Amino acid sequence: MSPMITVEEALKRVLASAETPLDEEKVALEKAYGRVLANDIKALRTQPPFPNSAMDGYALRAADTASPPATLTVVGESAAGRAFAGALRSGEAVRIFTGAPTPEGADAIVIQEDVTREGERIRLSASIPAGDNLRPAGMDFREGEKLIAAGRRLTPRDVALAAAANHTALAVRRRARVAILATGDELVPPGGAPGPAQIVASNNFAVAGVVEACGGVAIDLGIAVDELGALKTALAQAREARADVLVTLGGASVGDYDLVQQALVSSGMELGFWRIAMRPGKPLMHGRLGAMRVLGLPGNPTSSMVCAILFLRPLLRALHGEPGADPSEPARLAVDLGANGARQDYMRASLAHGHDGVLVATPAADQDSSLVKTMARADGLIIRPPHAPPAKTGDLCRVIPFHGLGV
Repeated sequence: MSPMITVEEALKRVLASAETPLDEEKVALEKAYGRVLANDIKALRTQPPFPNSAMDGYALRAADTASPPATLTVVGESAAGRAFAGALRSGEAVRIFTGAPTPEGADAIVIQEDVTREGERIRLSASIPAGDNLRPAGMDFREGEKLIAAGRRLTPRDVALAAAANHTALAVRRRARVAILATGDELVPPGGAPGPAQIVASNNFAVAGVVEACGGVAIDLGIAVDELGALKTALAQAREARADVLVTLGGASVGDYDLVQQALVSSGMELGFWRIAMRPGKPLMHGRLGAMRVLGLPGNPTSSMVCAILFLRPLLRALHGEPGADPSEPARLAVDLGANGARQDYMRASLAHGHDGVLVATPAADQDSSLVKTMARADGLIIRPPHAPPAKTGDLCRVIPFHGLGV
């Protein structure tokens, strides 16, 4: 039997299977939300393209207000989309509105509340400094400027910026196609009628949610019974679906009815590893079946979800060209914990902000890996390194908050 490897080594090997990001494709702006940029976005225009007013008021020459009070003659108007024609001369002002082009010759804007107007003349009681309330051309960005770096998952704000820079389509990474296969004679789909020794399948829904949250496309292969022929048929379906990743659920160990690994290896999979020094999630399997990466997740719901967070999510980020990111952050323990064993432990916990802003982590009372409700009610995971000594209430620890992970 192969020795267990560390979580860090397992993640390194999983990420190595995403040696290059997926191909790029062009998508229209309205389809770009949540996609990952393949190339930097550069401005195709200057924004704003002309000096304009930051306020409603009057455009003028600052020098004309140097010795207040000053009286100026209003000679026209400049509004958004309708500029004043001509140049401003000494002693003149132009009525102007927010965003409107600044007339030639004007170098300041006085807000309308600071003037008194009588007919076509305005009176100012204070001097106005040059540049006041005036937005220079290129204040936001200039043509050719890099606005968004490749590898970023696009937010609505990013897409708005790309639109303002005059882009109509963006180069993004192709969405990873992830085939999900639940296995086991004991499983029935939701809505079915479980037999005396059966349960309702739920892991496939959790994994599909992770895939979608990471920008991938989940392909449901259903449930395969514990029989080599059925498993090989499902593997063929994954290949036909052109899956970039195959995720199997359950059956990856070496028990009499754990046939997934056998089916994969006999179908040509190059096995990378299948045992990790972690709890829950020890029997995680990884390999390559041609161009398809394979992750064999454990059958227990918590084990499956923890492995999806630790390994599937980083794999999909790498395939999409996103930079690596540690999802953990510091926290304090709300209770005492005993010494940990030889495997890295991930304890489901509730998280709340303490008075100092640091998260306070309270582990769930029951850490059995089969408990779906406990996982659903948790806010994150407490990470306990191998052979960690006993810890006291208030001691620092590391946690993985679920918020923001799409889980």
